[in-house]
Amino acid sequence: MAMVISSVHATLFARASFFCQSSGLRSFRSCLPFSSSAASVSTHNFSRKKWRQPVLSVLDLGGVNISREDVVRDDPTNNVPDNIFSKLGVHLHRRDQHPLGILKNAIYEYFDTHYSNKFNKFDDLCPIVSVKQNFDDVLVPEDHVSRSYNDTYYIDPQTVLRCHTSAHQAELLRTEYTHFLVTGDVYRRDSIDSTHYPVFHQMEGFRVFVPEEWEASGMDATLFAATDLKQCLEGLARHLFGAVEMRWVDTYFPFTNPSFELEIYFKEKWLEVLGCGVTEQEILKRNGKPNNVAWAFGLGLERLAMVLFDIPDIRLFWSNDERFTSQFSKGQLGVKFKPFSKTRRHFTKQSFEHLGGYVLCMSDCLAIHFES
Repeated sequence: MAMVISSVHATLFARASFFCQSSGLRSFRSCLPFSSSAASVSTHNFSRKKWRQPVLSVLDLGGVNISREDVVRDDPTNNVPDNIFSKLGVHLHRRDQHPLGILKNAIYEYFDTHYSNKFNKFDDLCPIVSVKQNFDDVLVPEDHVSRSYNDTYYIDPQTVLRCHTSAHQAELLRTEYTHFLVTGDVYRRDSIDSTHYPVFHQMEGFRVFVPEEWEASGMDATLFAATDLKQCLEGLARHLFGAVEMRWVDTYFPFTNPSFELEIYFKEKWLEVLGCGVTEQEILKRNGKPNNVAWAFGLGLERLAMVLFDIPDIRLFWSNDERFTSQFSKGQLGVKFKPFSKTRRHFTKQSFEHLGGYVLCMSDCLAIHFES
């Protein structure tokens, strides 16, 4: 049975469970595109936890000044806790010496090499978006479970922390961008363990074609876009993983048709790399491009970085411990993580909390993040 590693409620296209078996993926259909049935959080968890660390009162997010009071409110329609607000503006994906930044830049390198000056890159767009941007613009039904307060962080009934980078897709299309990569932090309500975290990072790619392009090929528009998409992403997979065996799996997403998953055979397992497809024409029509065709893909940076860097716990990405951060360098994709030394002295859980929550587990040498 193929082993699939998928994003922590990953991109517009990726799977909800981080580690799962291929046979179990079909259950994702009931909670597309972002949620996991295991992610349900009872309403008593909406109450604020006691804040234990200082937090900036004003953040600059994509050129927009955001205060804590703009995001964390004493209001029954707001379910954003302080520990989530504290992650806004951290921008792990913009750190060139961080595994996520290294991976992002490696993907940029591929597109710069093969599509010189074609793709616009966005990695600092504000993660606070409207419900329309987050759901309606990508054709998520009004009664879809991903819209629930158990799955999404609501600032108010019409404003959320983005669940995926696709929340910016329509806006970019309306402002006449036709080739773009959008990378950013995204937010999903979830319990925390070694493979799940409520804040993670995604990249979406989008390309629009004009009629002259597919007419010259002799293909119909959909086939032309799907063929170009697969060629592009097979090249990306080779760029990241080397000469690997690949396979395409037909699937379903409400925002692309046809839709595909790309899997590679890596370390003796089938690994899902990303989801993708030919964009639904309704999305293009709504955004002023009724005569065009387009493709889109989405991937989760943590999912791929854990594999490429041998990082065993998703919480390590948030660690400031120099024993973690010092292991990675700009431009060095795939440097293997070395577990921390077992000689570090033992602390109680209470002392861990005073040290910011990250500790060394003496049994497996992993950083464990305690949540009160």
